Amino acid sequence: MPKLVVYLKPTCTTSRKVVKTLNEKGVSFDQVNYYNTPFTKTLLNDLLKKMKMKPSELLRKKDEAYKELDLKNKTYTEAQLLNMMINNPDLIERPIVAKGSKVMLARPAEAVNDII
Repeated sequence: MPKLVVYLKPTCTTSRKVVKTLNEKGVSFDQVNYYNTPFTKTLLNDLLKKMKMKPSELLRKKDEAYKELDLKNKTYTEAQLLNMMINNPDLIERPIVAKGSKVMLARPAEAVNDII
């Protein structure tokens, strides 16, 4: 059985809720703080494909970096956005939960129940 992996930012409220839910249900999982262990372009692109999402759909629009880069008003290619997300993890919506070929953005936190 594939191992469950949660890609998160430990200070994120939704990330903490997902971890709490998994712990309460006794689910074994690995945590990856993608600020300490950054995404590679290959890994993030693979996760996006499995979620059937484009980089623009995984952008964290409420983050200050999104506003500072004026991403709402500027036109970037999906490849450019992916590179920006690799270079600035604040732009990545979280948490991402993966289990083999199943990957999801666990927002709201209760959505994690769909993968366990």
